[in-house]
Order: sequence, then C-alpha cells, then structure tokens
Amino acid sequence: MTTPEPGTPAIPPEQLKAAFTVFKKRFKLTRLDDESRLGGGRPTTTGRSSQIAGIVPPNDFPPAVWKELARQGRIKDLGGGFYGMP
Repeated sequence: MTTPEPGTPAIPPEQLKAAFTVFKKRFKLTRLDDESRLGGGRPTTTGRSSQIAGIVPPNDFPPAVWKELARQGRIKDLGGGFYGMP
C-alpha cells in the first residue's frame, strides 16, 4: 500500500473494505435492474446488456473513501461524482 497524500487523514483498512463491498453490491444491483427492464411493449425481457458504466457511490461513506479506493485502483473515477468498476 502506498502512503496517503500529505494533509489527508489515514482511512482505516476496515472502512475501505466495507465501502468497497457496499459499492460492489450497489453497482451489481443497479446493473441487474437495468438489464431486467421491460421495454418496447414486449412481454419478456430483452436479455440485453446493461449500458450502466458507473454509479454515484452510496452516501454511507465520505467522499475521501471513494477517492482513496479510486487511487488504489479498486474502483474507477469516471468524473462528475460517478465511479465504476475497473
């Protein structure tokens, strides 16, 4: 693990792990929800792939946690407050 940037408080590894777990679950559920949408009046799902590339991370953790996870390469910062899986 690399050293944090000067002036930033160290984030406990347990908090990073918990945040990453929450993020993965939310990302997976968002993609599944998008893939299972009914569209075009069809009686069944289309089976198409999700077009979701990123989500706004849950508010359960401060923004510094998401930035640290992005810096570590565990999630990808897409800009505008959106993060996705690498």
